[in-house]
Amino acid sequence: MAKDDVILRFDEVSFEYDHKKPILDEASFSIRRGSKITLMGQNGAGKSSLFKLITGENKPEGGRISIDRDETVAIAKQVFAREQLELTVQEFFETAFREVPGNIVGKIKEALEIVHLTVKDPIEKKISSFSGGQQARLLLAHALIQNPDILLLDEPTNNLDHAGIEHLTQFILNYPNTCIVISHDADFLNAFTDGVVYLDVFTHKTDQYSGNYYDVMEEVARRIEQEERKNARLEKDIKHRKEQANFFAQKGGKLRNVAKKMRDTIEDLEENKADVRREDKTIRPFTIQAQEIIGPVLQIKTVSVMKDHEPTICPVNMTLKKNQHLLISGPNGIGKTTFLESLTGGSSERTVITEGVIVGYYRQDFSNLDFDATAYDILKQASNFGAEEEIRKTAAQFLLTGDLLAKTVGSLSEGQKGLLAFARLVLEKPGLLILDEPTNHINFRHIPVIAEALDQYKGTMILVSHVPDFWSQIRIDEVLDLGSL
Repeated sequence: MAKDDVILRFDEVSFEYDHKKPILDEASFSIRRGSKITLMGQNGAGKSSLFKLITGENKPEGGRISIDRDETVAIAKQVFAREQLELTVQEFFETAFREVPGNIVGKIKEALEIVHLTVKDPIEKKISSFSGGQQARLLLAHALIQNPDILLLDEPTNNLDHAGIEHLTQFILNYPNTCIVISHDADFLNAFTDGVVYLDVFTHKTDQYSGNYYDVMEEVARRIEQEERKNARLEKDIKHRKEQANFFAQKGGKLRNVAKKMRDTIEDLEENKADVRREDKTIRPFTIQAQEIIGPVLQIKTVSVMKDHEPTICPVNMTLKKNQHLLISGPNGIGKTTFLESLTGGSSERTVITEGVIVGYYRQDFSNLDFDATAYDILKQASNFGAEEEIRKTAAQFLLTGDLLAKTVGSLSEGQKGLLAFARLVLEKPGLLILDEPTNHINFRHIPVIAEALDQYKGTMILVSHVPDFWSQIRIDEVLDLGSL
């Protein structure tokens, strides 16, 4: 078939999550074969749910989704399901097939080579033993091993180092089939995007644009400006007509009929007002207060790093005090997350945290949050069962309003989990702040606000981040490059 054939079409599709939360309301768009498309929308808009509609995991409640019967679809999800973490690599990849092929091990090795995952004897290793960046590569390889006609990538750059993002970008550019990507990384998207499908969290409609990512953003800004100017003109006309209608209505007699006709005209004008797309709300500026501590907060004796696929203990001998910020750097798989976990695990052989120090830990997989608890319960516990007003005020700073606070952590989007984790840190008031890839899943509009709060944090901070545009906005006093040890 020709490249300009439509491979996927949404025709007035409606969908509600659990029949309670509207996601799509008669949304329509089409995607051509071989194109590279970005799916955009605010945190919680339902982008991942739309992907599930494409894969068939979700079913529309109205309208029609058209995919040729012979076309195959595969998705690389944002994160592993918790129950998948104890699977071996082979067991995980076997879930990609209805009938497991006899040469499955060979196929797995080929897929891992494509995503540049270089790990010694990976087949029997458990998923939980891989770093965040390595897990991102596994998720991508799981989709690629299916050789799909439509490849869906949900936040594929999360946890990837610079080399990993460059490799993924080149792969997408060379990929001959259709690819649809959810991402908040503007530079990554601009390298390959042919167009954008925008999912509006307020109207539950979709808009479709052609062009690269930055061209689309300019077009969106122009459209919003035009719609706002049109609405301003209509509003002025409506106000004038209302004044006239009220004047004629008070005169009585035949003029009342004139007033009625004018009100009918006003209603028509109201309907002609453009439904201007409301931009993403941004979290409000916040402060993470630091626990008062005198003297050293943390002593780092040694760190375990991966060298030639083997863990190697390296001496560090570093002492951190209050108001010191440390950046941990190094490639995927070197041991950054393992190092952070050793800090919180109380391994006195490698690190010593001064007794009484409150540790605030932002884990990249949110596994230190109880997924069965409500968001409100998480914040109440973090505040040490403090005042209701403080809890709800803090939550509101992070766009966690009443309906979201009542939800379980597991039912929140990944972006909403991230905002909940930051709200939790604010209430904990830690003396030691440990942050593992805190910009993953976070809307790009929030990132400058988060960077400013971390820059001003007066306690001890240890940060892992592969995003230079983020950590360059934060005061960094020391850098520990695990790759150079």
